[in-house]
Amino acid sequence: MSDIYERIAGLKKERNAVILAHFYQPAEIYKIADFVGDSLDLSKKAKASDADVIVFCGVYFMAESAKILSPEKKVFIPNKLAGCPMADMIHPYDVKKLRAAHPNAVVVTYVNSSAEVKAESDICCTSSNAVRLVKGLKEKEIIFIPDKNLGGYVASQVSEKTFYFFDGYCPTHNRITIENINRAKHAYPEAELLVHPETPIEVAAAADFVGSTSEIIAYVTNSEKNEFIIGTEEGILTKLKSDNPHKIFHMAAGNFICPNMKKITLADVLYTLETMDDEVILSEKIIEKAANSLERMIKA
Repeated sequence: MSDIYERIAGLKKERNAVILAHFYQPAEIYKIADFVGDSLDLSKKAKASDADVIVFCGVYFMAESAKILSPEKKVFIPNKLAGCPMADMIHPYDVKKLRAAHPNAVVVTYVNSSAEVKAESDICCTSSNAVRLVKGLKEKEIIFIPDKNLGGYVASQVSEKTFYFFDGYCPTHNRITIENINRAKHAYPEAELLVHPETPIEVAAAADFVGSTSEIIAYVTNSEKNEFIIGTEEGILTKLKSDNPHKIFHMAAGNFICPNMKKITLADVLYTLETMDDEVILSEKIIEKAANSLERMIKA
């Protein structure tokens, strides 16, 4: 196993590459990553780096976002089958239909979406900035896509605006139920419940804290509490346990795994660096239009 790490390190230097890993990636991928984090933050770090090549260990829309923000760099995803079911649920024509039905509304698109959908949007958001961003918009009507759960959570925090949703969701987060939560709270009465806003709205309403992956990690690290129930993909436990070795973690439900986030292997990364296959290719038009919605968010 040490040989593959050495070969990856050598090729990374040869290609002047930066390796990015989302928090939900397997622990072995953490070991080869230059940066581990949330998807948009990783793309911003890659843009700021002097690397010529970006290898994104996550799911496909994340690699697309890296390409949109760094069009001059070569971007690769080591396994193109690592897709996002939620991102695949919505298409550009769905955005156009929603616009036609609600002409006075602004289209706010979660970054967990394809480049083509971002290109049809007015502004993007992340799970950590969605509430603040929507509050700051001058428009009173919001088309929120594609995640109805995140959108519902935002709507619960911004009651002065009218929301229209697309029926999209993260299959992994959407599986958790209020019954799961009640059982976990009963089993671990001293633990705080921390959930991602991609969970169903009734689950988020029952939580002690709702936040993005990085916000959950920061909350745990800064908390005086020692025991937590975690309501997001279990890959987060690698980082949580590493940063907080003396704290106790319980998953809110069993099998809380995104299979797509586990598809990239060390062998995939090595093959990508050897062959430079699986490059993410986007048209200049899509990059330009999608960049507008991303840059507007970044500046907001």
